[in-house]
Amino acid sequence: MYNLHLSAEQLEIRDTVRDFATREIKPVALKSDRLDVCDRRLPMQLLDQASQMGLRTLALSEDRGGAGADHLTCCIVTEELAAGDADIAAVLATTSWLGHLLIDRLMSDAQRERLLPKFTGDDRFHLAFAGHEADTDTRLGVNYHRPASAAAGVRTTAVKAGNEWVINGAKDYVANAPIAKLFAVLVEIAGQLKPKILLVPADAPGISVRAHDKAWPHGCGGDVAFKDCRVPADNLLGDDAAALLASIDAPGEGIPLFQALNLGIGRAAYDAALDYAHLRVQGGRPLIEHQAIGSKLAEMAIRLEVARATVWQAAWASDHPEAIADRSLPDLPLQTIAQVFTSEMMVKATKDAAEIFGAMGVMRDMPLQKYIHDARVCLHSGNGNSEAKLRLAEIIAGYRRPVQALAAE
Repeated sequence: MYNLHLSAEQLEIRDTVRDFATREIKPVALKSDRLDVCDRRLPMQLLDQASQMGLRTLALSEDRGGAGADHLTCCIVTEELAAGDADIAAVLATTSWLGHLLIDRLMSDAQRERLLPKFTGDDRFHLAFAGHEADTDTRLGVNYHRPASAAAGVRTTAVKAGNEWVINGAKDYVANAPIAKLFAVLVEIAGQLKPKILLVPADAPGISVRAHDKAWPHGCGGDVAFKDCRVPADNLLGDDAAALLASIDAPGEGIPLFQALNLGIGRAAYDAALDYAHLRVQGGRPLIEHQAIGSKLAEMAIRLEVARATVWQAAWASDHPEAIADRSLPDLPLQTIAQVFTSEMMVKATKDAAEIFGAMGVMRDMPLQKYIHDARVCLHSGNGNSEAKLRLAEIIAGYRRPVQALAAE
């Protein structure tokens, strides 16, 4: 049965993170020097505090030092963090989920024994997945209802040399790259039909990172280059690692963490507009008592609640795949549906919030311009809504794309 009755533990986690976001994150996030959307630095001290609260290792299993949070709980936490600051939420969501996938599911016992103490013992041990590579062709776009372009391949290579792997190539737009201490790198190995994953420490010889200081959507990111980069032979993950990690970015796959982040942005804008509507007096009464403003706030509240329902349903379904197997929920990519609906609704919500502020809504030292920017980034980041809708249309039409995408291999 589809049930979103939160447990006592989930409620406690939500309230704790909400209090942390309100008391610690927002005062820093809304300082004038962080409202410049093109030049805002990560507040590392806040990330350290969040790590000490267990949020960096949230999804890691309890017997390995984490909280063992399920998918729904991870989404709840991401929303609460994003209501304080989208950058902090993005970094922690990426590291937490990668920590679970790598350590709980993909590493061998020897790899886990070597790397787990580093991950749990260092508040600044963040993770990154270097899978994406620049390509002049789109992943779907003009290939709608056609096989995916064969031009899109993995060009970062790894060659065995004694007891080491030698890596050459480059990855662009890698989330967490500037602060990551361990990379999971997608590589092509000669003679292997499918790409593989190598674990590459940030201090490995031959690796370099160019940070995107001014143009990264949320969190932090950069380009990673490998020039005769050498790592031990036992840093190779198992055969299933590439497909599983690729599911993080695959449409309709994984859990809706970044949809929850988007929801947090919209909620922050709504909270700001609601507070202002109570505070600002116009025509002898607070703005909230004016029908036009009350209607806008009501519409924002509706969008937020419906968007949250789509995100939570997608998260719950990923926790309970049997609900799709027995047809309790539709066999549709619920994460994609949540992506499209939430991103479009949050753009509208942040725009309405800015309108409630009137002329002040466009001032650079007010938070509304930040919220609008963050919401529009969600609308176009990743594969973007246009491609997401085309993939959903293919599924509705019964078209099955030939197995070329990495996540399907």
